[in-house]
Amino acid sequence: MTRSVSIFGATGSVGLSTLDLIRQHRSQYRVVALTANGNAAAIAQLAREFDAELAVVADEAAYADLKDALAGTGIEAAAGAEALVEAARRNADWTMASIVGCAGLPSTMAAIEAGKTVALANKEALVSAGALMMAAVRRSGAALLPVDSEHNAIFQCLAGGKIDQVRKITLTASGGPFRSFSLAEMQGVTPAQAVAHPNWDMGAKISIDSATMMNKGLELIEAYHLFPVGLDKIDILVHPQSVIHSMVEYVDYSTLAQLGSPDMRIPIASALAWPERIATTCKPLDLAAIGQLTFEQPDITRFPALRLARAAIAEGGAKPAILNAANEIAVAEFLNGQIKFLDIAALVEATLTAYVPVAPANLEELFSVDADARQYARAELEKLTSGH
Repeated sequence: MTRSVSIFGATGSVGLSTLDLIRQHRSQYRVVALTANGNAAAIAQLAREFDAELAVVADEAAYADLKDALAGTGIEAAAGAEALVEAARRNADWTMASIVGCAGLPSTMAAIEAGKTVALANKEALVSAGALMMAAVRRSGAALLPVDSEHNAIFQCLAGGKIDQVRKITLTASGGPFRSFSLAEMQGVTPAQAVAHPNWDMGAKISIDSATMMNKGLELIEAYHLFPVGLDKIDILVHPQSVIHSMVEYVDYSTLAQLGSPDMRIPIASALAWPERIATTCKPLDLAAIGQLTFEQPDITRFPALRLARAAIAEGGAKPAILNAANEIAVAEFLNGQIKFLDIAALVEATLTAYVPVAPANLEELFSVDADARQYARAELEKLTSGH
């Protein structure tokens, strides 16, 4: 049976990887909607190739270019935030939510509220609005499939098991490019060094998050929402080879692990075909060639982002949203050369201390918290940079 799909963030790395898989299995999938931020030419080209029903750009200034590029095709063109939400409500069996940042929240929530099967690659959405999103999943009966390699690994390890029989969940982390650096060495690293991940090919923002290990902190918060075993049962373990993507230990001390090459198409394929599987052209795992798998405990002194993330989700309320917003500001300032590498976590911690709002009860309040947190982060940034 053909599965109808919509892809939000179709021109990003996850979106393109999803389309690459669909390209290999064209007879099994029908594309309903594709969206991009503002690259009208790219989204129009993809919409034409996959014969989509609808193409949407978030940036309304790109609408005329999109409409021109799709003239005569019969493919609908739309633009703006409301168009993204309307696209999410369309009759697609399966929706990939991969718009980066909180900009992806309204469309993701719309798909969830419509009871869709939603493949979630938007880390910030679940971090900032996890309680709101999971409540919506429970109300609508939507299926939420994690696409992050770590959470997809846990999801696969839980297949056939029961959540109340889980003793521990372990998220693995590569440790990033500075795993063996001292604090003194980390203080001087450049953005170019920080975006050069040893195992994964990722965008600049997520590469910096991996280097600070904030990425793993955000994933800890995601795991807390996706797999309700309790925060004390979720651990992080550094595994530099990035072969084991996560592990689940059951009450009988049996541990299941999901292994695979570091290629995002593997977890995407798992979600795209779920509950079945599809073949991929990914590199097979050659354990003999890899030779050995090693593990070590994370160092929260050198990587304080892990401590900040655990404290934020333990406190709950608005704290995870503040953490996420402040981190986005800090990473952007580091990439722009305004602050040093170790200042990223310091800026996040200062913002978490300075801003203490009530817990958001809906998306409108959440966006207000997010906007205010960014203002607080910029105020803390001025203090930080004036002290340099």
